[in-house]
Amino acid sequence: MKKILFPTDFSPVATNAFVHALEFANTVKAEIVLLHTFDAPSFDSSIFPPNYTVLYNSVELTNFEQFKDEVPKLRAIAEKRNLQHIILSHRLTEGDLTSCIFDITQEEDIDFIVMGTNGVQGWDDFFAGTNTANIITNGTVPVLCVPGDAAYRPIQEICFTTRFRKKDKKALKQVLAIARKTGAKVKCLYVKTASSDVTKDTIKAWEEEFSADPVEFHVMISDDVQGSIYDFIQQKDIDILTLLHYKRSFLASIFNLSLTRKMANYTDLPILAIPAEVE
Repeated sequence: MKKILFPTDFSPVATNAFVHALEFANTVKAEIVLLHTFDAPSFDSSIFPPNYTVLYNSVELTNFEQFKDEVPKLRAIAEKRNLQHIILSHRLTEGDLTSCIFDITQEEDIDFIVMGTNGVQGWDDFFAGTNTANIITNGTVPVLCVPGDAAYRPIQEICFTTRFRKKDKKALKQVLAIARKTGAKVKCLYVKTASSDVTKDTIKAWEEEFSADPVEFHVMISDDVQGSIYDFIQQKDIDILTLLHYKRSFLASIFNLSLTRKMANYTDLPILAIPAEVE
């Protein structure tokens, strides 16, 4: 069974994302690992306060109590959506949120990460984009980013952005696997700019290779990549937008960190960010 990591601070934004995590887990037949992190009290290392242990225990207890109170609410959401069969495990961890996510992704053999993307209590940088971008750029698993205003709806139309590279095929196959489980269609979008080097023969070869799959190929000619993608998802009533990022060349790529962050900030649908190296 696959595993989904769901970091939460129990805010409304995170709770909204949890609904998406539940439904996504149901789609890909996965269990969910809930993660809540907290920071220990800071202190001057040269003068260790005699009451530091008391302070630390107090903070840990407070977070534990919140965790203990909030988890049943999430389970209630699962029951309300008839998804109580989804296995939920819990991690309450001290430390930096981003570092904890990377560590637990390795420890728990995580396959996906699902998280909210608006500024919320205590995690402003993370949900506003700074750490989210770090997770997307440096992470090793797909990340489903859920804007706070994105109401869940069944996945029927998936937009897969591509540059027709070999690495894109691996990601497309993974997206197609998700599409088959939901009965969705994948609309593969290529925005052809003045500097684009993809030939018609390449596009035709992809169309032939995936002719038996639920995917359509679309080419838009424009130098405004972000605007073209946004127009496309609006026109086609897309439910999830898929973006790839390239670790070594993302700064020079049209699918770079800046684009991913902007799309996450200005659209109200979930974005699935997939590492270019994904198998």
